Amino acid sequence: MSEAAPLGTEAQAASLDAPFPPRIGPQTALPRVGTLVAPNYGRRDWFLRRLLAVSDAGCLGLAMVAAMVLVGGRGGHPWDEYVLFGWITLPAWVVLFKFYGLYERDAKRLSHSTLDDLPPLFHGLVVGCLLMWCWFVLVAPAKLMFTAILAFGGLAMALVLAGRVLTRAGFLRAISPERVLLVGTGQASGALIEKMRGSASRRLEPIGMVTCTDDTDEVLGLPRLGCLDAVGLPNLMVDQRVGRVVVADAEVDGERLLGVLRDCKKVSVKVSLLPATFSALGPSVEVDDLQGVTVLGINPSVLSRSSRLAKRTLDLLGAGVMAIVAVPLLVVLGVAIKLDSPGPVFFGQERIGQGGKRFRLLKLRTMVADAEGKRAELLAQSKDPAWLHLEHDPRVTRVGRVLRLASLDELPQLWNVLKGDMSLVGPRPLVAEEDEMVDDWARGRLDLTPGVTGLWQVLGRTSIPFEEMVKLDYLYVTNWSLWGDVRLMLRTLPVVLRRSGAN
Repeated sequence: MSEAAPLGTEAQAASLDAPFPPRIGPQTALPRVGTLVAPNYGRRDWFLRRLLAVSDAGCLGLAMVAAMVLVGGRGGHPWDEYVLFGWITLPAWVVLFKFYGLYERDAKRLSHSTLDDLPPLFHGLVVGCLLMWCWFVLVAPAKLMFTAILAFGGLAMALVLAGRVLTRAGFLRAISPERVLLVGTGQASGALIEKMRGSASRRLEPIGMVTCTDDTDEVLGLPRLGCLDAVGLPNLMVDQRVGRVVVADAEVDGERLLGVLRDCKKVSVKVSLLPATFSALGPSVEVDDLQGVTVLGINPSVLSRSSRLAKRTLDLLGAGVMAIVAVPLLVVLGVAIKLDSPGPVFFGQERIGQGGKRFRLLKLRTMVADAEGKRAELLAQSKDPAWLHLEHDPRVTRVGRVLRLASLDELPQLWNVLKGDMSLVGPRPLVAEEDEMVDDWARGRLDLTPGVTGLWQVLGRTSIPFEEMVKLDYLYVTNWSLWGDVRLMLRTLPVVLRRSGAN
């Protein structure tokens, strides 16, 4: 990403985030805090909140029309009369969604997808549908059948999710990247900088860092913009047009952190905290409060019996349905493999499972029959010394190349899931040689059964270095939730279709 030149004038600051016009003209005096010009960066979030609200209202209105046309009401009233009384409730729907936080979460997070909206959206639609049914029964003269409410709820879920996907994608494509300033250089700062630079869809642009000491070196070429104790942070944020500050808590102590928060508040800049204890934190952290003292609660170290039962039930239901659907496809693929090259249809390999237990992982054969014998000599050409990663593996057959690109070679792993050796979602199953390179805290990745998919596959598969993959697996295990598994399964299909990281 190219770094824009610093802007210091009021007119230049007012032009931020083109093509959306600022809410104040370039000749209008900007709000001031002391002697500083507040850049008013909240307007990009102001635009997004209102775009999402308009999208939600439009999709809900369309769902009402479709439900009334398909199901209708009762009492001889025309369908457009029901629609009219339904549209009256649209402002209340937007207020209800706001109660569920569906318009504020984008501003709080560096990365927020529409899938994250699904739980609160579902709950909001359930409550809203019950209230709308009461509205038609008690207030509106045109009574409505409950089946029409159910049809509306299903259509509204699909349409609102689709509308939010399109709204966010269009907004992020039109808006300029959010300029991010790092304060402190915690252990995870380098990884965060790489993620921000490598994900164009997030529209995040790291522009520099402010350190706590004068002798700190640059991280991944990110320019050092001064020392926290010496630089005027509010002035710097205005001059550099910073939209968000990320603070590494390993280096910034309590007093300094409070000062950074005060400075960011002065110029309306958002703040994110980059924790040093990355392995203990994650999406399952609960913010607790004990009489004014904030405490972060993390998952128990061992899953409860009900959690294990829920995860196993999801595995059996999902793998069972997919296995039945995949049987005809497996027959066709088996014939193609036999015609393409001599050897068995299936390939079995010993992998390390939960608690270090070994099991035999099944895949469709994508390589020549003696592929394992050639592995040692090919390790010298690997892009990653920790595991075999080749740009063009000479052992892969013609049919095997197609199977790998489409991830169809992994279909037999559904049998491993049904047996209990694997799960639909979990850590990557490693061979013994790779598992020996994982030690200390990272052995915690073996607390859950390995998965057919997981964070490593959704975020890039073979494009992720070995050490990063191990950290992702540990993060998954320590922050497991049933919704997290469902979310990862939903995100896997687009990744497979895009062939992201396929090798």
